[in-house]
Amino acid sequence: MRAWALLLPLALAGCGLRPLYGGGGSGAVATTLAAVEVSPIEGKAGWLMGNALADRLQRQGAPAYRLDVRLDDQIRGLGVRRDDSVARERRSLRARYQLVDAASGQVVLDATAGSDAGIDVVQSEYATIAAENTALERLSGIVADQIVARLALFLQRRPAEAPAAQPAP
Repeated sequence: MRAWALLLPLALAGCGLRPLYGGGGSGAVATTLAAVEVSPIEGKAGWLMGNALADRLQRQGAPAYRLDVRLDDQIRGLGVRRDDSVARERRSLRARYQLVDAASGQVVLDATAGSDAGIDVVQSEYATIAAENTALERLSGIVADQIVARLALFLQRRPAEAPAAQPAP
């Protein structure tokens, strides 16, 4: 059993796997993510999303990329009581985001992310509104995590692809 434990790192090294955040905060992916500037996003959901992205990207220095995000935030009633009032809601937060190269203005990544949360509708309107707001805060963090993970994967692969796109001397 110990032999397998000793051979596992060698097997993983041979398959081409490498850590995404290799080098920690000074690694290639982390420093490239720190060069992404988040454009202002409209509305309350946009303010929450912008803050969540800023916390995760930790921008420093001159921006090499600009992240444009458009949000779709919806609340839909699901369950209905005997008196035709809504008993449960679903809050959906969807984001379409584009990563734009700051130097050329070219869109280098165009993708979407999203998540849903269920909300119990109770007799207290205040409690329901508080639950809707809490759901929006949670969803903003979840969608921001999805966006940053996708950006990190894209930016990790991009330097390897860039030399191939350059014309030969």
